[in-house]
Amino acid sequence: MTAITSSRGNTEVVSARRTESHDVPDIINLISNSTKTTFGRINVTYLLEKSNLAVTLSNEKKEAIAHALFLDYPNWNITDQSDWESFLHENYINNKCTPLNTLFLHLFVAREEYAAGCSQEIHVHFPPIIGEAMELKMPKINTGPELAVSLNMDPNFTLLGCHRHQYCPQLYVRKARLEDHDDLLPILTCHSETLKEIYGDYFLADLLETQDEENQAVVGEDGGTAVGFMSLCSQVNISLLHECFDLGPFHGLCKPHPGDILKMPQEPNFQEGSPEAESVSSQNSERISDPDARPFHQKMEMSSAMLSVVTCLLLFQKDGVNTVSHTELPLDDVRGKDFKFSATPVLETEEEDAFRPVYRGASNAFCIRLFCIDEKHETRSLDLLHYVFQLFPDKDFCIIVVPHLAPEFHLIQSFVRVVPFSTSTFNHELYVFHRAGLLNTFMEYTGIIQPSTRRVFLHYLRTSWYGCCAYILFALQDGTPVQAFVAEALDQIVGISVIKDEMDIEYIHSHYNIEDFMHFYHHQREEHGHLYHFVLNPIFHHYTKHFLKEILRLAHKSSLYYPVYPQYVEGKFQNPCAHSLTSALHYMVPVRPRRQIVYPLEELGINAPSEQVSKDQLGYALNYINRKLTLESKVSINTRIVVVGAADVGISFLETLIFCPHLRFNNLTLISIHGLPGKNLPGSKHGRFLINSHCFNDQDYAQMSLCSWVNVVVGKMTGINRAAKYVVVSKGKKVPYDHLVLCTGQQYQVPCPTGADISKLPTNREVARRRPQRYAGKVPSNLFVLRDDQDCSKATRWLQENIVSAEGNVIVYGNTIDIYTTVETLLSLGIDGSRIHLVQPPLSSHVTCLNNSAIESAVEEALAQAGVSVYYESILAEWSEGDHPGRMTWASFTTNTKPFKLHCSAFFSFANRTVDYETFKAINDACLVYDGRLVIDTNFQTNDNSIRAAGPLTKFSNRYFANEWTHSNFSSKEIGFHLAVSMLNLLDPTLEPLSEPQKDVDRLIPLYKGCKIKGGVLPGGYNYLHVSKPEIPMCLDIQLAQPNYGMEIITGEARHGNYFRLHVNEYSMVESITCFSKEPLPVSNYICLYGQHERLLNDLCSRWKEKLITDLYSYFREPWSMAIYHDRFIDLKNELRQILMTSEVRKMTGEGILLFGLACLTLFSLAAALTHKNSLAELAESTSMSQDCLHEHALPHLHPNAHLSLLFAFLFRFSSR
Repeated sequence: MTAITSSRGNTEVVSARRTESHDVPDIINLISNSTKTTFGRINVTYLLEKSNLAVTLSNEKKEAIAHALFLDYPNWNITDQSDWESFLHENYINNKCTPLNTLFLHLFVAREEYAAGCSQEIHVHFPPIIGEAMELKMPKINTGPELAVSLNMDPNFTLLGCHRHQYCPQLYVRKARLEDHDDLLPILTCHSETLKEIYGDYFLADLLETQDEENQAVVGEDGGTAVGFMSLCSQVNISLLHECFDLGPFHGLCKPHPGDILKMPQEPNFQEGSPEAESVSSQNSERISDPDARPFHQKMEMSSAMLSVVTCLLLFQKDGVNTVSHTELPLDDVRGKDFKFSATPVLETEEEDAFRPVYRGASNAFCIRLFCIDEKHETRSLDLLHYVFQLFPDKDFCIIVVPHLAPEFHLIQSFVRVVPFSTSTFNHELYVFHRAGLLNTFMEYTGIIQPSTRRVFLHYLRTSWYGCCAYILFALQDGTPVQAFVAEALDQIVGISVIKDEMDIEYIHSHYNIEDFMHFYHHQREEHGHLYHFVLNPIFHHYTKHFLKEILRLAHKSSLYYPVYPQYVEGKFQNPCAHSLTSALHYMVPVRPRRQIVYPLEELGINAPSEQVSKDQLGYALNYINRKLTLESKVSINTRIVVVGAADVGISFLETLIFCPHLRFNNLTLISIHGLPGKNLPGSKHGRFLINSHCFNDQDYAQMSLCSWVNVVVGKMTGINRAAKYVVVSKGKKVPYDHLVLCTGQQYQVPCPTGADISKLPTNREVARRRPQRYAGKVPSNLFVLRDDQDCSKATRWLQENIVSAEGNVIVYGNTIDIYTTVETLLSLGIDGSRIHLVQPPLSSHVTCLNNSAIESAVEEALAQAGVSVYYESILAEWSEGDHPGRMTWASFTTNTKPFKLHCSAFFSFANRTVDYETFKAINDACLVYDGRLVIDTNFQTNDNSIRAAGPLTKFSNRYFANEWTHSNFSSKEIGFHLAVSMLNLLDPTLEPLSEPQKDVDRLIPLYKGCKIKGGVLPGGYNYLHVSKPEIPMCLDIQLAQPNYGMEIITGEARHGNYFRLHVNEYSMVESITCFSKEPLPVSNYICLYGQHERLLNDLCSRWKEKLITDLYSYFREPWSMAIYHDRFIDLKNELRQILMTSEVRKMTGEGILLFGLACLTLFSLAAALTHKNSLAELAESTSMSQDCLHEHALPHLHPNAHLSLLFAFLFRFSSR
């Protein structure tokens, strides 16, 4: 906060923040006649949407007193936005404005008496990359120094300049002296204890006194006072850094040496002397020009991916088409190299013999040992680096290591984070800065690839690496122009980007929440661009957003989209969908997908959505950037967060973190036996063995692209070292953590036979007491315990190879709902029902897995028709391998009466679901409190503050007196979300600190509201879905006997395959849904019915009582219900609630409020159902409204702010009747 004084002597304490859409009315109120004279008549909302930087100053009362909007091109349309730099150079003398250091003021409004002070304060809060702020104005206003103008400039305009250093002075940097001690000590006070532990009591004086050629110290002065300090050392332990970090993109921080081994030696597969042999055998195959013309190349080695793309770029040199080398790099090398510095990589447990480059050159780096600067001068941190590199003229890299838990500071934003190896236990982050990063000449230019250049371009592609250019070739074949942009520094190519117009914007708009970051209808169709390739030399990574900003300006775009396809698509570069791995991914924001309506196309008829919206496409994760986001920096979180378990809770936790648009998590790690889920090909049925929780599916995994943000360690947790803070994974590998999240859940375990001798005819009563808990012997190869999709895929392949076309029985053992889905899967694979034996052990409670007698009867009938043998109340006694070692040949069971024996070729067990033994042992050995499950509090914390846990693995502490409630009773997806929220409260610096909870509030467990879902295909081909509230399991017959149960609505019969059951509670809210149908179910639609009031469902209860509903399936396919299924229906409900709470609405009569609500629901129902112009014409005819008005609002992907305008339009029509 800063105090500013008005021209009248009044003082206001103001704070600066980014302008948001709700500030538009305040901006309009501050516009005066002089504003219109200076800036013209403008659309504030449109200008705010297109601005690069918009700043608002507000006082302590949260009242806005000033606004400023800046763009990266001049106002008044004097010149084209892509050509303003040459325009200024032609018309103004001594002009030093470049796209890197200049913004243009398009609007400034303020309270008149505070205008001068506010303008100064706004300049202080500029992003540091900007050196100047320029504006084009009418000559009547003269608030800044006028630049000299040439004679051919339009006399109606004046160019006024405001240099940032006038309000945020540059620091004078010099060598530190002992006299600076008193100035620097207050700055270091907050860290004095930590520094004393490292350097001793008199650390600052020692650093100032003990300076020599290897140890230097500098200070930054402002007004004669030292405000910043930096201690440096030229001695760096390079060998340690080589062991812990991937320094390949920086040539190992060493100088080039002829003995460097940069690639793994390979056996040549071509004849000696061929051009390919020469290019591969040469150590300098990446070089594309004479070394003397490439000063950067002598000092650092660019990645092979970078140089491959740069070689391609020579086709777009300004001087024409050049002859280039035909060097072709292996595809694997390109992907690996680029990935190392493009985004958080997918790190699996590294092989012991993995190749690492060997660097024999001298060290080429110096390090920052200590750095501090006054908060007011933090944006001037880079001023010190200009001087520092002069102290070490023979070093090209400056490095700094920071603790993982240290918050990000301003200087580090200009450094490049080095990716650590997966086996690294180094407890700091390494950042690198190259001296070339100080250059302030960073140029971009563009070239358009037209079909006329196709012949030359195709000739080049035949002889060169085509990975980056695969799409360009594809685009040229249909005559579509592609724009390629090149970044230059000192006449050298350091970056490339390839974009094209986004042709699928309707699909993106309807399938992704891009309106979280933009107002869609303020952007023209041609302003949407698709990013295909983006590569930038690592030493210029801090210019990534500037490069993106320039791409948008030069291409006349306002938005760029970058898709990340799943691995089974992206792995094939010849696929037209392929995109190169982009180093800009971390600077873009991931966009959440939208839930889609399953449209009943036949019922909707001409009102069905257009094909552009409803077409099926390969799922992909969408990343996005626009003009506003180019000057909004993310907050980097280096805290090491390790998640154990890839179940729904863990995936939901990671999903919530990666979709935080203002945060960048650099150290998210997932430990899982099979890695990330979602590897199945589209249409795969491997998951049908297990019941579906409908938390995530393969499409959801594809649209998240967790592999872009999460390191993956494939293995099993076997130990936790709480003192050293690391997790021990299979084969003794260590994974360090700062926060550990345990989400392993509960899995089916190998059944342990009781060992009863069936020749003695024992019964269940006799053997139950001596039943062991865990099987410790060798597991037969044909015994399957399914835990996830990978296990299901493995079982499917084994069955197809060994069982389907052979003879032998398959035993399915257990009493959970998974036994039914497994039997149906076995039948669908072609295994005859007579070969399947379903053995069910005694129930542990009176609640069955289906808990519905009608459905149970239908399933039993289907099993009988298929010829499946069913055995009840049977306990596994023993099995034998017979003449086949390692394979089970028969199994025996005891019952309440007579035991029996079955021959088997495969055995599926679903009998015992509990915490895995290795997981239990790791938790128990780490002295975490375990009482049947891992004990946690209401904030997910265990007895170790660094370890959290969630999901079925856990239970609440006994002090809550709620042992019957665990996370198993709630939605796993909701649990994962709240777990992430609790973590964000610790890590997100933008959140307000939490207040201390009231006394005794922590004595109550949280009750989550999300529904529990299970669905699958049961025997007989019945599609089953059950949606219910979180509850303690209770028999359905007992629930129906409760006096406050509510109403039960049932249509159809289970045995006919058209059964639909709704439970409406005493408050008229839908509390459970059960579907049992022969037809596929629109699951996402029916889930939306949960928690809705029956009035919103078209007066469901009233119509049921009047016997107007005979089939709930057809009832919920009617057009009115599309509004309920819309993903933004909840937004409408919230807006209506806010309106109804206003004083004006409260004065309305009860009838008026009812009419208001009915009109609102009618509106949204129509808006959700109507999707193209013909239906809009119908709506216009029925409501006497203009078709243009409806076309603006009545699409299924309504903007949240569009609801109210359409509501009031309908209300006006409704009230006139």
